[in-house]
Amino acid sequence: MPHTQLKLAELLSSLSHALDITEGQPEGHCIRCCWIGMHIGRELKLSDEQLWELYYTLLLKDLGCSSNAARISELYLTDDLSFKRDYKWVDSSLSQALKFVVSHTGLQSSLSERFTALMNIFKNGDDIAQELIATRCQRGAEIARQLRFNDNVANGIHSLDEHWDGHGRPDKLKHEQIPLYARIALLAQVVDVFQTVGGPQAALDEADKRSGDWFDPQLVEILHRLNEQEHFWLTLKDEELVQAVLSLEPAHREINLDEDYLDEIAAAFGQIVDAKSPYTQGHSVRVAIYTDLIAEKMGIEEQRRRWLKRGALLHDVGKLGVSNAVLDKPGKLDNEEWFAVQQHAEFTESILCRIKTFQELAEVSAAHHEKLDGSGYPKGLQAEDIPMETRIITVADIFDAITAARPYRGAVPIEETMKIMSEHVGSALDPDCFNALQQVIRERPGITEESFT
Repeated sequence: MPHTQLKLAELLSSLSHALDITEGQPEGHCIRCCWIGMHIGRELKLSDEQLWELYYTLLLKDLGCSSNAARISELYLTDDLSFKRDYKWVDSSLSQALKFVVSHTGLQSSLSERFTALMNIFKNGDDIAQELIATRCQRGAEIARQLRFNDNVANGIHSLDEHWDGHGRPDKLKHEQIPLYARIALLAQVVDVFQTVGGPQAALDEADKRSGDWFDPQLVEILHRLNEQEHFWLTLKDEELVQAVLSLEPAHREINLDEDYLDEIAAAFGQIVDAKSPYTQGHSVRVAIYTDLIAEKMGIEEQRRRWLKRGALLHDVGKLGVSNAVLDKPGKLDNEEWFAVQQHAEFTESILCRIKTFQELAEVSAAHHEKLDGSGYPKGLQAEDIPMETRIITVADIFDAITAARPYRGAVPIEETMKIMSEHVGSALDPDCFNALQQVIRERPGITEESFT
């Protein structure tokens, strides 16, 4: 299927799985939220224009989710994925909040480190919560605008954590001050979390419990009306849920993607990945630039290079499913941690292969840690099974990984980097790709200092 036939809803619903994993949520969380929220919107008799805006607010509600992951791990000395997953069960009660903090802070740290972290949280808890949520909300809204969505969608994402009673964040909006799309998205989010584990009644009970505090009471009443429609809950468990959600987008607003829009979407999701760790800021865009320059030297035609550049931008999207406690660890990783890092390649393929026209790109991008001698991961591919495009991304990725600062060391100069890489040519790195990189470096010796914003 040509890219021009790929619809925006198809692409973003598939990429929403990347947002699910960085929030520690079961697969399909954003899709299910879209199903729940769109039915509420229909009951409200929103116009097609409003339903379209609501549709993308729901699918993309977690666009900013990666931006506070490193800070959560730093402040709470914990795994950000389990922290985010479990936090969605916490209501506004002080007892629940305290219990959550104590049970999720520094469990693998020394007693003194844990005590210091807990004292900091108890002393500055309000400021910490405001910082974490504001970071997420602001970044999510920014990326929504980068993705060409209007202020109604961006503001819906920005206000996701506002509560009906005015005690939410980041702006403590109250009642109708909160954008309608945000009110619907918050309810849909909590409903999905509780129905996934406890079933419809558990979701309804929690919605009732938070009605008037977190949730707009009118929306909770609508949820009860939807409860009387048998298909409403059953479809959430159906294998055809994705198709059912795709059919909810107002037909006259369906958008076919052109090449420029595909580039912008790939770049935006590359930024989401890079925001997860302070040590990966700009990594995806640099790897994409290096990939394109190497491919050009190797004589790859322009349209194929453009396709490959998207693959480079998305090559690490699976890292959204790896804890920052591992990604940002300054010391040596143990076997369990190293396995968690290796999983990111499988996650990348799993996310991208959901998109019909991205099947080849998924395989090319996800294999960037394979080695010519078969000692790479995730599949241990031999040289004959590793596409040339993958070999190009591999060289670009390793070059940036060495020349950029990491938790355990500073940036390595280009000359030393090239020496290190040369020792792995033929075993891990393709000779032609490495030679092309050398040509690029000769022509642009200060390339690592260039701005690629």
